[in-house]
This record gives sequence, C-alpha cells and structure tokens, in this order.
Amino acid sequence: MKTNPLLLAARSLLWTLLLPGVVAGFIPWRYFGVGKAQVDWSNPRQLLGVAAITAGGLLLAACIVDFARRGRGTLSPMDPPKELVVQGLYRSVRNPMYLSVLTIILGEALLTGSWALVGYGAGFFLLANLFVLGFEEPKLRRMFGASYELYCQQVGRWVPRLGTRD
Repeated sequence: MKTNPLLLAARSLLWTLLLPGVVAGFIPWRYFGVGKAQVDWSNPRQLLGVAAITAGGLLLAACIVDFARRGRGTLSPMDPPKELVVQGLYRSVRNPMYLSVLTIILGEALLTGSWALVGYGAGFFLLANLFVLGFEEPKLRRMFGASYELYCQQVGRWVPRLGTRD
C-alpha cells in the first residue's frame, strides 16, 4: 500500500513534537532553566553546548527523515517504519535517535551549567536502554526476523561504528 507523503510528514511532525520535543525541548526548557539561558558567545562551555544542541537536532532530523523515506513510518513505537531502516546513521549505530536526543540534553546541560540536566540525561539514557531492551528489540526481531538479527551482529546498539561495513 502506498503511503501518502503529506500524511506521513504530518505524523512525523506530530510524533517529533510529542516525543523528543517534550523530552529534549519542553521539559528542559520549563524545568531545568534552558528557557532562561543566555548564551555568552565567549564562553567555551556554552559554545560547546550550542554545538551539541545543533548537532543533536540535525542528527535527529536526519533519522526522522530516514524513517519516513526509507521505512515509511515515524519515530513513534505506535507508528513505526514498515521496513527495517539500516541506511544513513543506522549504518553506524542501531539507536541514533536516542543518542541524538541525549546529545541535545547534554548540550543543554553545558549551555546552562546544570548538573540536574546531566542527571536528567542519565535518567533518559537509562529509560531508553530499558525500553530498547524490553520492547523495541524484541518487537523488531518479531517484525524483521533474520534481517534484524544480521543487522544486530553488524551494528552496535549504542557505540557508533566508524568506517564502512563489508
């Protein structure tokens, strides 16, 4: 069945706002002082934070586009890709979206100088890992079988593999 590209884009935008938008946007903005942060462009820590936020956002956007274009789905577990996505950033690491969100949160921690945000990021990573191990990976094994098993053997869960695969 052909996927309507406008509907897919709308669903992707909705889930982006509801999932990483809340986790890496609203919560840090509202509860951890990101909304009150003022960038001192002469402060290397804050510059690194801005760079991390920007990089995390761009990497997350690339993953969302790959899920829509290649997988015909969204980042939501309730509206997942119909095809296994192993291209783009997924050639290097199995969970680049979670790592992108973590990069944004840690960038916000650098921007604000907030150790509480570092703890929030650690909590996010712990919960993401539990979700991946307990729900996502078993579901992907059921959906994609041997092709997912081969992918898992070739690509690490959290540590990016640099270079090309044979």
